[in-house]
Amino acid sequence: MNINTDQIVSISEANQNFSKVARMTEQNGELYIFKNNKPKYKLVDIEKDTTIEMTDDEKIDFVAARVLKQYRRAFEELAK
Repeated sequence: MNINTDQIVSISEANQNFSKVARMTEQNGELYIFKNNKPKYKLVDIEKDTTIEMTDDEKIDFVAARVLKQYRRAFEELAK
């Protein structure tokens, strides 16, 4: 596997500065996150990835489901 070094970040950098990682992903289309000096995760820009074909509505549903799952407790508190 050949990976461009401009597309690599450590897991700690991704954790501490996700907005920077997201911008890098938007610029490059994909980004590799290394854990223990080995590629562990691949972050892709869904709009640029040709292997994932979704309508705009499907993209919104996909992201909304993730946000709702991640912040479910907060939404439940706000609903009280």
